[in-house]
Amino acid sequence: MCVFQGRCAEDLYKGIQSSDSGVRCDSLKQLADVSTDITFAQEFISRDGHSLLVQIVEEDKESCLIMTHTLTGFMELMDHGIVSWENLSSAFIKKIASFVNAKVQDASIQRLALAILENMVLSSNSLFQLVRQEVTLERLITHLQVTNQQIQTKAMALLMALLQTAGEVDRQNIIHSSGPVGDEMAHYLYVLQSVTLNLLEPLMRTPLDSYNQDQRDMLHNLRQLAFETESEGSLSNERRRSLCAKEFKKLGFSNNSNPGQDLVRAPPGLLALDTMTYFASRYPDAYSRFVLENSSREDKHECPFARSSIQLTLILCEIFRIGEPPSETRSDFHPIFFSQDRIFNELFCICIQLLNKTWKEMRATQEDFDKVMQVVREQITRTLASKPTSLELFKNKVNALNYSEILKLRQTERLHQEETLAPPVLELKERLKPELLELIRQQRLNRLCHGTLFRKISSRRRQDKLWYCRLSPNHKVLHYGDVEEDTETPPIETLQEKIPVADIKALLTGKDCPHMKENKGKQNKEVLDLAFSITYDVEEYSLNFIASSRTDFCLWTDGLSVLLGREMSSECMRSELEILLSMEIKLRLLDLENVPIPDAAPPVPKPPSNFNFCYDFSQTEQ
Repeated sequence: MCVFQGRCAEDLYKGIQSSDSGVRCDSLKQLADVSTDITFAQEFISRDGHSLLVQIVEEDKESCLIMTHTLTGFMELMDHGIVSWENLSSAFIKKIASFVNAKVQDASIQRLALAILENMVLSSNSLFQLVRQEVTLERLITHLQVTNQQIQTKAMALLMALLQTAGEVDRQNIIHSSGPVGDEMAHYLYVLQSVTLNLLEPLMRTPLDSYNQDQRDMLHNLRQLAFETESEGSLSNERRRSLCAKEFKKLGFSNNSNPGQDLVRAPPGLLALDTMTYFASRYPDAYSRFVLENSSREDKHECPFARSSIQLTLILCEIFRIGEPPSETRSDFHPIFFSQDRIFNELFCICIQLLNKTWKEMRATQEDFDKVMQVVREQITRTLASKPTSLELFKNKVNALNYSEILKLRQTERLHQEETLAPPVLELKERLKPELLELIRQQRLNRLCHGTLFRKISSRRRQDKLWYCRLSPNHKVLHYGDVEEDTETPPIETLQEKIPVADIKALLTGKDCPHMKENKGKQNKEVLDLAFSITYDVEEYSLNFIASSRTDFCLWTDGLSVLLGREMSSECMRSELEILLSMEIKLRLLDLENVPIPDAAPPVPKPPSNFNFCYDFSQTEQ
């Protein structure tokens, strides 16, 4: 057998070096097929055959088909572990990275290149550093947005390898490799978060199957990890069933005779079983403490572990929007997502212990279950809103936000709302509005003068073509024109196209825009919500915009409305006006803190019976 493999290795070694491209292609194709055999791999590598493959890649002169066979053969040979990944040259690594970074590249080559880089990252820290320098996070996330599922999977694998291999500092460097997180980068990180979390959707949508032995074993394993049971083999069937039902009840299952029924509802389905199993196996002491502590309480005061876990899993799914496709415009990623592998399960482990703590703080009974879950949801959402960057930070913040703190926050918000509804306060608000609206109008015009970068979006999802639009300092002309990717704020004289504000006839939004009518049926609701146009010169021409965010949409439509002498109507304007009014009211009522404000003004006293009184200012005060 070795003789045959040796002859085969020799023939392919020679064939790969043939001057005939057809022979080279056939030899490399055969090599890709037979390299799975370790005996052949040893024979071929002993002839330094793998170096031939490295040379072909580095020179990059072959066709896509030959390169695909070369990379496939190379991967198969390296999988045997005969040659160390660390022996590869930096030139080879850079060439493989260039296949990933190329905007136009054969899909098979990109898929193989992504897989090779993943292996490099996982093999050593020095290769991790090289790959991190050569491949940008933006480019990898772009691969997540293609329709080729194999490339998506390999890109996700490489991303996860990079983030998991990196230390805390390196992980932050990868995420912030382009400097501060801008809108575009934030959107890419949001997409990565959304795509990764959506990998949990199949589990979330799948109910427990009572006839599936593996799933039944997981349920019984939960029970066995919680309670030190006697040897069940010596018990009769009836005694065993009774014992199991009793222990499942202590675990907090509603249907203790058939606990699987509690997990039939999907969502959260099997994901709830997965999170419970992860907590029980990863943190057995905390799990046992939770269950045994509640087993010793009165029935009405015990916090049901299973019921709570199922509802908590559902809450986390809703908070992270698992099952929803990534939005084309959102950028609200959570930095904590990039801090650790299996972040969803780890967050569950923190939050289930938080739930037990909150249950005790509220002195809750079974009737208070929904109230406790509402408080826990609020604790989680308020903590996530502060954008914690690590699990430890999240844990400290969410535990500091105890039930009494939640009550204080609710009371403060309620008092603020009640104060602002008092009739004298409402009257003061109306008097302050014109001044504050003028302030917002000036801010909108200043924003238009600064200008904004817009993307040209057509039937393809994202385009590289950019254009910039800004208002002249005298508010009389709109200047616009195409710009390059790295442009920040182009000088106004470089924007060649102009539209006099006096020529603008109308401001259109959403489906009324000409560019939305042209692509009728092709635009989703998000794009429609960001589209606006201005018509000019007797409405024969239009300038069409698609804002990068809802904020930009509001700023521009408000600013254009001001230019046209119309009222601003965006939700951002209403929100900002409310914030400014609230701040101004608080400042003006600062001296009246804890003083009740009457609904009506106090009566004016009657005038005195005569006005025969005065004050002598001639006397100097001593």
